[in-house]
Amino acid sequence: MIELSYESGTLLATGAFSERLPKPFVWDKRTEQWRAPAGAYRMTILKLRDSGMPYKDYAARFEKLSLESRVAIEPRPYQREALNTWRRGELRGVVVLPTGAGKTAIAARAIERTGRSTLVVVPTLALLKQWYSILSDSFGTSVPVGLLGGGYHEVTPLTVTTYDSAYIHAERYGDRFALVVYDEVHHLPAEKYAVIPKMLLAPYALGLTATPERPDGRHELLPELVGPIVYRRSPEDLAGTYLAPYDVVSIPVELTATERVEYIEADAVYRDFLRNHRLAVRSPEDWQRFIMVAATSHSGGREALRAARRRREIRASAERKGTTLESLLRRHWEDRTIVFTKSVEEVYTLSERFLIPGITYETPARERKEILDRFRVGRYRAIIASDVLNEGVDVPEANVAVILAGSASPREYVQRLGRVLRPREGKRAVLYELVTEGTGEEAASRRRREPFAGAAYY
Repeated sequence: MIELSYESGTLLATGAFSERLPKPFVWDKRTEQWRAPAGAYRMTILKLRDSGMPYKDYAARFEKLSLESRVAIEPRPYQREALNTWRRGELRGVVVLPTGAGKTAIAARAIERTGRSTLVVVPTLALLKQWYSILSDSFGTSVPVGLLGGGYHEVTPLTVTTYDSAYIHAERYGDRFALVVYDEVHHLPAEKYAVIPKMLLAPYALGLTATPERPDGRHELLPELVGPIVYRRSPEDLAGTYLAPYDVVSIPVELTATERVEYIEADAVYRDFLRNHRLAVRSPEDWQRFIMVAATSHSGGREALRAARRRREIRASAERKGTTLESLLRRHWEDRTIVFTKSVEEVYTLSERFLIPGITYETPARERKEILDRFRVGRYRAIIASDVLNEGVDVPEANVAVILAGSASPREYVQRLGRVLRPREGKRAVLYELVTEGTGEEAASRRRREPFAGAAYY
């Protein structure tokens, strides 16, 4: 008789011979027990069942949940398809849907149908509170929703936590949950967070994201961590029916004569350094490699770093970008507009210039909430933000987005587009991207727009 138990993120087996156990098990000389990562629980149980080998499971402390959603909204056809496909995949896999398509509604139904203790993992404290509200509204008081993170430490059979808190506490609570929902699952393959599934027994997993691909290629780990992509729809598939119809308008912006001279000079210094050190910058990893080489180089490294920074500054804060933005704000004054840029300094500069509230990572939580609440009800017609609004913000009233500066990442692009795609009667969304001509922004714009080849461009 094999006996399974759980200890600090690992699965223990006693009373068994090594040849009868799955591969992840290794002999722990210290405790004289067979030990495997907790994530091997599902495979171990299936193998023991198939072999007919008798066993006792003392590891799992899963609880049954009697849940019935109080929300009587009929799921959309694609939501039903996504859930059914996930269930046919043995309750493991990733669902890819654009922002605003109702991924949380799919998760709520998955939790209800599975009927087992569930952990929901999210990337930010804003999403932690958002999921708490959604689950509380969905299931009422039938099961209290616990919170782990952001100053909370309340673990219940239905708990919401952050990736950071899950990383810290997974080995303590890894035997409690049968289902794990990973929101914005593209965060999971990060080197730090990838250990979370290994410390959880959870035999069932659902990943949610709008863009699973990662620049570092680690999205290839998702099938191992949470399961393969089982369902995928793009903004184009749903626009006009379940999401607001939208247009993408690319506006070329010329540098002034002075800016052009400065840019050419900085670009020459930067490219000379790349050429002399046989470097190419085509990804975030390449960029980090350039920074490391330049920071340790005694032959023009500092000059190359300054030149690279100056190139970005000129592109992002080109004088005619500001003029174009002013024109767009006037044109859309009756609309609800979100302006995106990359630099925190640029947020503050433009906020002061146009008297628009700005949101950065430095904005206190209470002030951020106040700004977004006033934006939702129309007291503010426009806001400007850095990357902090890419995730975890629900503003259905927003129908205009302006990208002043951004990366080549399709994920960032999808997230920013998603901020204005939530449906509303009579709404048509528009995304403007301002691209400085003759600079690296043109290539970045092409790369981030590749998934949207069929969208309306002007």
